[in-house]
Amino acid sequence: MFNSPDAFTRSLCVLFVTAALTACGEGRDENAEAATITPPVASPWQSNYLEIGRTASPAELAAWDIDVRPDFTGLPPGSGNAEQGEEIWLARCAACHGDFGDSNQFFSPLVLGNVTPQDIESGHVAALKDPTRVRTTLMKVATVSTLWDYINRAMPWNDPKSLSTDEVYSLVAYLLSLGYIVDSDFELSNENIANVQARMPNRNGMTQEHGLWKVDDVSDVHNTACMTNCEASVEVASSIPQFARNAHGNLRDQMRIFGPFPGEDTGAERGAETAIASVAKEPPAPEAGLASSAPMELLTGNSCLGCHQIDSKLVGPAFTAVAEKYAGQDDAVVYLSRKIRQGGSGVWGGFMPPMAQLSEANAEEIARWLAQ
Repeated sequence: MFNSPDAFTRSLCVLFVTAALTACGEGRDENAEAATITPPVASPWQSNYLEIGRTASPAELAAWDIDVRPDFTGLPPGSGNAEQGEEIWLARCAACHGDFGDSNQFFSPLVLGNVTPQDIESGHVAALKDPTRVRTTLMKVATVSTLWDYINRAMPWNDPKSLSTDEVYSLVAYLLSLGYIVDSDFELSNENIANVQARMPNRNGMTQEHGLWKVDDVSDVHNTACMTNCEASVEVASSIPQFARNAHGNLRDQMRIFGPFPGEDTGAERGAETAIASVAKEPPAPEAGLASSAPMELLTGNSCLGCHQIDSKLVGPAFTAVAEKYAGQDDAVVYLSRKIRQGGSGVWGGFMPPMAQLSEANAEEIARWLAQ
């Protein structure tokens, strides 16, 4: 039929091109149909997981977006003066940081002098290069937004994000007044905070070339990103012992179904040793003594267990030790209730921060538990 190879080749090309054009045309129709029924993808990261998650609402984003940047982006409007800040400081902060931010018992001092008028003028704190001086937060911090942001998101440590916007302004104003950066009756606000930034003592002294613990300007960390002869693969140097691989069930069932670590299937590894290990596991014994009646909701909800444990000393004394000390004391409930809410020092060799967020009724409930 085809007497020459060229004619045969040309005919095949015509057939292939015709088939390809037909296929492309069908593909366009299918894609167009799919586009009408596939919901829009909000993020490229969701492209392979269309059934997972949803786009966060503006209100949800706003709740998380609380950072305040050095150029004050994100700073909410508000104001507070240093005198108001002192009252808040004494109630919420002084137990750990001292009345004047100078305590060095739990944390490094926030304010302890060592900042001069010359430092405020130049923006470099000269005492940072003197190894005999105590280095305080106010000596090191370069931006006032750092103080605002940290207090707003993390303080007080036992009740973070409980301060109102105006209370944060007041506390920052009080700290700045302790360092003689502003006057003792200064009112800090979102409108004048940039002027305060221009007086921060170490605003021009921020550096990453100093040591973490030393002050001789020699960095003690020299890590750099690996750019040559990097490890091409990771060698697994250890693994779960065979007898324990299925001690808590199939590992694959406990991993996400997507992601880089799918997990190993250990469902078929229920051996005699594993069965023995499961049988040998006994249920925990019921709590006894003081622990059996502990008001756990109050203790955990108010971070009491961050410093105290039931039977052993942590940062503060064990609850059993407190109970033994005041056993039989007639006014134990009243005394302990007051001590819990007001805090104090001297009894156990350290500070007890005030738990002012506790109501009198809740403090009394804890005190009655200790005095039983």
